[in-house]
Amino acid sequence: MITGSQCRAGRALVEVTRGKLSVRSGVDEAVIEGFERKLQEPEPEAIAALQAALEALGAVFIDENGGGIGVRLKFTQSEGRRIARLESEGGIVASDRVP
Repeated sequence: MITGSQCRAGRALVEVTRGKLSVRSGVDEAVIEGFERKLQEPEPEAIAALQAALEALGAVFIDENGGGIGVRLKFTQSEGRRIARLESEGGIVASDRVP
């Protein structure tokens, strides 16, 4: 599950307001603000809905992997093809592309 900081950063990366995220996720705007400002911890279902909505908009959440948690944008199709070609993977980066 994502943290409030990841939610705030993901929202900034995909350039969506709290209001628009509220509409897309079904989570009240005040709950989103409290979560991002670390004032309250929403129900797990609300956090999952926020994460799903941000991922649908192009955010990729990075779990703790020794370097810390984070968020980044998905690769575009052309970036995915370029990376695959440069890395000589022999395939296309399918799960990491925005349509």
